[in-house]
Amino acid sequence: MTGPISYVRAVDLAAVAALAGDERYSQKLIDRSSGGEHASVAYIRTPPGGGSPRGLHSHLWEQIFYVLEGEMTIEVAGQRSVVGPGNLIVFPAGVPHRNWNASDSPTVHLAVNTPLPLAKSTRDTPAIPAETD
Repeated sequence: MTGPISYVRAVDLAAVAALAGDERYSQKLIDRSSGGEHASVAYIRTPPGGGSPRGLHSHLWEQIFYVLEGEMTIEVAGQRSVVGPGNLIVFPAGVPHRNWNASDSPTVHLAVNTPLPLAKSTRDTPAIPAETD
């Protein structure tokens, strides 16, 4: 990044308001391209029926969601929960997880990745079912 870092990052609420009911929206508030060195943060709106674009997967870093609106269904290490506004979700590094919106209204959350993820091509690992004895 060249130039001074912006200390205040605004969500593009006009873009969010213009979305159709079935559109997903993701806005990076900070990442490598905007001065992030240790974490990335994104504002994400998921329409009803939407969810993790890559399905069940894991990362080499922690991923943390803070739910702002709606209800999000999550699966972490095989455990499912329905999570509403005001709740923090922790996806530990290396643990298979996914999220989706099983409700009739959009969900909105902040997604924090720390440490800052590598290049996009090496970011996610598809979850592979564990072998059973």
